[in-house]
Amino acid sequence: MMRYMSILFMIFTLSCNAQSESDTSEKRKNKQNMAKEKNWNPLSQEEEKVIVNKGTEYPFTGKYNEFKEEGIFLCKRCNTPLFKSEDKFDSGSGWPSFDDMIPGAVKEVPDADGRRIEIVCGTCEGHLGHVFKGEGFTAKNTRHCVNSVSLTFEPEPAKESETSTQLAYFASGCFWGTEYYLQQLDGVLDTEVGYMGGTVINPSYKEVCTGRTGHAEAVKVTYDPSKVSYEQLTKFFFETHDPTQIDRQGPDIGTQYRSEIFYVTAKQQEIAAKLIQVLEQKGLKVTTKITPVTPFYSGEGYHQDYYQNNGKTPYCHQYTKRF
Repeated sequence: MMRYMSILFMIFTLSCNAQSESDTSEKRKNKQNMAKEKNWNPLSQEEEKVIVNKGTEYPFTGKYNEFKEEGIFLCKRCNTPLFKSEDKFDSGSGWPSFDDMIPGAVKEVPDADGRRIEIVCGTCEGHLGHVFKGEGFTAKNTRHCVNSVSLTFEPEPAKESETSTQLAYFASGCFWGTEYYLQQLDGVLDTEVGYMGGTVINPSYKEVCTGRTGHAEAVKVTYDPSKVSYEQLTKFFFETHDPTQIDRQGPDIGTQYRSEIFYVTAKQQEIAAKLIQVLEQKGLKVTTKITPVTPFYSGEGYHQDYYQNNGKTPYCHQYTKRF
């Protein structure tokens, strides 16, 4: 009888283990399918342990703990900009620490036990770490304690030099018209239309037009700063569209047609903010966003140099002197 019971117990145990392995495999498969549908970056087993299953890397082992380069820290899974290097400090904890975040990029979620506050990516909700307040490390009195494995890094481009070319990124409605006018300036060496500021990697025009990817139609400008300054470019940007319209430009309506400047350096951010202040003092209710540069995804070939190739002129952009 005992032998019979032992055999039954072994069969039951093996059956439960097989079911458990099957459930685990199914959950893993579901997570992989979700990541594929949202065009998230594939994760290694170590990255999944932290980002998906809310694990923690060992202190003093992370790539970015003592990292000191200037730039922006992005979400490892979805590439959303999360933290700026200027907000990073050495807390001695063994994990990268930031006393601020890029506005709206990080969500705070109380732990199940109510003892700590978890921080997750505001876009994909991947686990980042925890936030602690009131410790007095910096004047902001906040420490975002982040796992290095949850992050990737985009270095800040070289500072402007009179002997090199520079980049600028603008969005002002249909990128055909934005590109058309920027191409008129002496000193603009090259332009390329594409998509910026969204959550989907390498989106198509069709996807962007749904309004669900979060991207803006944007133009990447390569220019010679010895012939045209960033301030001149930005003034011309404001003078060739209506910066008071929200999520539209003329007959084109949708978040992809918003007015937005993606700054590459702190100096570009300062110039954009100064010009908006000038326009507001003149009575304009400017809705243009000023955002740290995000990944630029090139638009389809038929969108490039559209008006040059088709012999037409913009239907929703026109020049209006504002400065």
